[in-house]
Amino acid sequence: MNAPRIEIVEVGPRDGLQSESQVLPTAKKVEFIRRLAVSGLRRIEVASFVNPKRVPQMADAEEVLRELGPSAASGFIGLVLNLRGFERARAAGCAEVGMAIAASESFSQRNQGCSVDEGVQAWHEIAKAARAAGIRAQLTISTSFGCPFEGEVPAERVVQLAERAAEGQPDEIAIADTIGVAVPSQVTDLVSRLQTALPQLKLRAHFHNTRNTGLANAWAAAQAGVQALDASCGGIGGCPFAPAATGNIPTEDLIYMLHRAGYDTGVDLPTLLETSRWLQRTLDHAVPGMLVKAGLFPATTPN
Repeated sequence: MNAPRIEIVEVGPRDGLQSESQVLPTAKKVEFIRRLAVSGLRRIEVASFVNPKRVPQMADAEEVLRELGPSAASGFIGLVLNLRGFERARAAGCAEVGMAIAASESFSQRNQGCSVDEGVQAWHEIAKAARAAGIRAQLTISTSFGCPFEGEVPAERVVQLAERAAEGQPDEIAIADTIGVAVPSQVTDLVSRLQTALPQLKLRAHFHNTRNTGLANAWAAAQAGVQALDASCGGIGGCPFAPAATGNIPTEDLIYMLHRAGYDTGVDLPTLLETSRWLQRTLDHAVPGMLVKAGLFPATTPN
């Protein structure tokens, strides 16, 4: 019997690094991305094409793509929030773009400078332009489980937003626990609702470990049938526009759990763990991940 397969989307070079106070040189970012690719990660969020004044770490997005070259570009994802950002990502050679809209009005205004309705409209414009250019386009619904300004976010609102977004024919929709407040029962419930409402749509999930529930939520999502999970090497990152939203789930910790549970990710865990150790040295501080501290068990773990 074949092992169940789940795709890992690595977000460290974008969502991870954007919260670091130290701005890494372009060459180090490129080395980071190449190391991740060598471990077997096939979809890597490499940059965001947004205003560099708001996210200084991403000011060299075009240069990063140029240095990486076209050979592996099929797996490189650029985050965009409007048509201008999409055009930058297209010109830089991204084969896939991701866009985010918020499930709460307050977060949308503070994070993206627009209303939720304006965000949906921007998504439809980006999706149309991406299809015309032959570029994959996927969408993340941020604050799917809670908002730092409004509190609880009803699951019904997320489903309704996903239905509106689905009119743009996304290659995938992700639900994001942007501030790390979800628990597994909520994840199971929301995934089930989305599967019922949009049965043909590929689902992905993005969790933060702010309150130490990230891996449990990822497990619940995998068991509920999502096809892909986001994670960040070492567990670095968060959202600079959400108070205390530190900590993506560590990619190596997630893959350790999935491999031990019988899932196939296509990633070589020892190689990835070496990259996490390299990242600690490069950032000159410890990363939040646990596997980088505890090591593998057994000493060598198969893919």
